[in-house]
Amino acid sequence: MGLLLAIALPVIGYELVKYYSEAAVQMPRRYFYDSITTVEKRGKIVPDTIWHEVKNMTFTNQLGKTVTLDSLKGKILVIDFFFTKCPTICPGMARSMKKLQDSYTNSKDSIVQFISISIDPVRDSFPRLRDFANRYTSNHDSWWFVTGNKQDIYDFAIKEIKANVADVGADTAFPHTENFFLLDRDRVVRGWYNGFDTVKQAQLVRDIPMLMLEKRKKRSFKEFLDELFSRG
Repeated sequence: MGLLLAIALPVIGYELVKYYSEAAVQMPRRYFYDSITTVEKRGKIVPDTIWHEVKNMTFTNQLGKTVTLDSLKGKILVIDFFFTKCPTICPGMARSMKKLQDSYTNSKDSIVQFISISIDPVRDSFPRLRDFANRYTSNHDSWWFVTGNKQDIYDFAIKEIKANVADVGADTAFPHTENFFLLDRDRVVRGWYNGFDTVKQAQLVRDIPMLMLEKRKKRSFKEFLDELFSRG
């Protein structure tokens, strides 16, 4: 009986914690799906959504290094679109991004990667990107300013990030938007936030750690037991 209780109590506790934590915490929603299929869950066939995962991209960053999204597996991404000669919104967006980056400077290997993608890649060579980046940050590891193939970048903005859906005023021929885009560890879009709206920026600051929490909510029961008994 004692052995049964020792096994049953953690199981019950795990399920209760999982249930009530999911009910109590409002996670950032997912927005774009590729398809809907069905899976068997507890003996029942239920619908299952296949969320759109943003594809890998290869860029050149402000240090002249080739970088990829695949190299950032396990990280949360905050993305915006800009160009270095922008006379209007880009400096303000960069200042807002700087505030976000500063919030995570205490982490040696930050779980968040900030990426500013040039929509004028023909003119924005990496030396020009570096000059622009130096105005706003000295931490070039956690905040990339990147350039690349123009068509690939525009397809990425419109077809992958869905910038024209988030911002109906965005021109598909020149995707210049005031939004920051938040992607989770699976590169699924979890929200967009106007870079000049203090309420939206405060929400982004709250949503980033919520996505950090999400990984722990998905831990397996074995991981839960290992942690439980390691404390004893």
